[in-house]
Amino acid sequence: MKPPKEITNGFIIFIAIAIYFLLMEALGLAHLFYLRFLNIIFVFYGVNRTIQMNLIEGKKKFVSNAVSALYTSVVSVFLSIIALVIYSYLQGGDAFVQSLSETFLFGGNPSIDMYSISLLFEGLASSVIVTLMLMLYWNNRFSTD
Repeated sequence: MKPPKEITNGFIIFIAIAIYFLLMEALGLAHLFYLRFLNIIFVFYGVNRTIQMNLIEGKKKFVSNAVSALYTSVVSVFLSIIALVIYSYLQGGDAFVQSLSETFLFGGNPSIDMYSISLLFEGLASSVIVTLMLMLYWNNRFSTD
């Protein structure tokens, strides 16, 4: 049984982001916060791939494509957060997260839970933004419901 395209593309986004961040860590570039924002490229790729697959299958309803696109990015967000929590515990727990927060958007001493929940909200917000941007891009290919 083949998994739905939303889960497959969400997993592709997750794998690409994981490799990207592990590569940044291995090259010693993890402290450069602006490189962390480039992961949005992978999200755009995966969500756009889902929309294109829907169009090829003849699915041209705007709302159903928007839900499909959003579902794809939300799958990748949840997989990424789970992987971050596991990786954080393997790297030393809260001490590792505090080293991340020094070069990112957080202040103080966040725990793994606080850091993960904050990234979850950020990821969900960016999922909505990416979905809306791509739906606007593909708008002329869809029919209204």
